[in-house]
Amino acid sequence: MNAQSEEVPGHSWLGAPIDARSLFAPEQDALMATLRRLAPADWDKEAVPGWTVRDLAAHLLGDFYGRLARDRDGYRGGPGFARGESLEAFIHRINQEWVDACRRVSPTALIDTLDLIGGHVASFFEAVDLDSPSLGVSWAGIDPAPMWLDSARDFTEFWTHRQQIRHAVGQATDHDPRYLSVVLDTFMRALPHTLREVKASLGTRVQVRVDGPAGGTWTVTATEDRWSLDEPDADGPAARVRLDAETAWRLCTRGIQPDAAVARARIDGDRELAEAACRVVSIVY
Repeated sequence: MNAQSEEVPGHSWLGAPIDARSLFAPEQDALMATLRRLAPADWDKEAVPGWTVRDLAAHLLGDFYGRLARDRDGYRGGPGFARGESLEAFIHRINQEWVDACRRVSPTALIDTLDLIGGHVASFFEAVDLDSPSLGVSWAGIDPAPMWLDSARDFTEFWTHRQQIRHAVGQATDHDPRYLSVVLDTFMRALPHTLREVKASLGTRVQVRVDGPAGGTWTVTATEDRWSLDEPDADGPAARVRLDAETAWRLCTRGIQPDAAVARARIDGDRELAEAACRVVSIVY
């Protein structure tokens, strides 16, 4: 997952660019406020399977350092792929190695370091060129990806991990639409890649609608080469999927499985196409 120097290939099928640059600083502030309110016992609660709140905070720190080293500082050190290792296996391995190494770091020291390094990350993203080539986004099926997608992807990861910490200590999801609307919009850029193996006649459309203040509507169209979010929404879709915002973001991050999302969804039209769209996943999984 190295940043690319060549030009980004055509990516209009991903839809209109997303500009998340101004949201990194307030998201960082929200993360720090969440961590500073934790009780000592909260740090040992499970946030995701196999990781405590402290582990997840350490993982975020690793993400921060990785972004700055790679894209701000041009540093290419660190672990590489093992022989025959897939991208997913590589990412999970190095994430675990980092978390294991950080288990000697106290919660107080993690807060101090996350505050410092997270501020640098926010400043970095505020200044990026959204059209420049950047890291590939595997769940969207593009490598290299334009910086607008790569940066939005990182924003969704930071936001998602904050929610996982909140849930671990009994707090509900932060549904502030300033953040969640960008998260959902970014997650739905996975739809063309999700449907890549689905055969449909030219012009077939599948629509996903997410209700609520942070929601929206995304229509993906079968073109000659791929499914696309860039086609005009002329005719009615062959399938419609309607989700609430909580179900949508949890589905995209595999907080719930596709069958659970289908059970909660309102589906109209071609059920097979609708259920295919509900396999959307917007993380390395």
